[in-house]
Amino acid sequence: MDMKKLKSRKKVRRQPATTSGKPAAKVALSGTIPSKPRKAELRHVPWSTIPVEELNPLLGRQLVVGQNIMLARVLLKKGCVVPEHSHRNEQVTFVLAGALKFWLDGKEIVVNKGEVLTIPPNMPHKAEALEDTDDLDVFNPPRADWMNKTDAYLR
Repeated sequence: MDMKKLKSRKKVRRQPATTSGKPAAKVALSGTIPSKPRKAELRHVPWSTIPVEELNPLLGRQLVVGQNIMLARVLLKKGCVVPEHSHRNEQVTFVLAGALKFWLDGKEIVVNKGEVLTIPPNMPHKAEALEDTDDLDVFNPPRADWMNKTDAYLR
């Protein structure tokens, strides 16, 4: 291929889409993707050894971070609201105890104890604890804003 043809090609940027195929309504939070890869290592971590980070009086969390994945234990008191936000990280939420009501993709979804919700990257979502709730959130890649504590929307 000659250089003229190479220069004339334009890069096409795709809008992030929700599961409905529509572009996401809000811009994803910046700084959620780590700039440097972490080293993979073998670790055994009891939750009891990780201090609970109190983000506000109704919300606490613990983090375990691997090379390409993060596991967060999120502790929400009844009535705690996680404001609408989105991020470039894929998220899987598993409710261990309690119940969370999510607003996403034009739907309201209640996730009860023993249930799982998957949230694609860039999808705006909001949540409210319907009762005291203990959940596990898995993120790929790890949430850089949670690791470096620049997640002001939660504080």
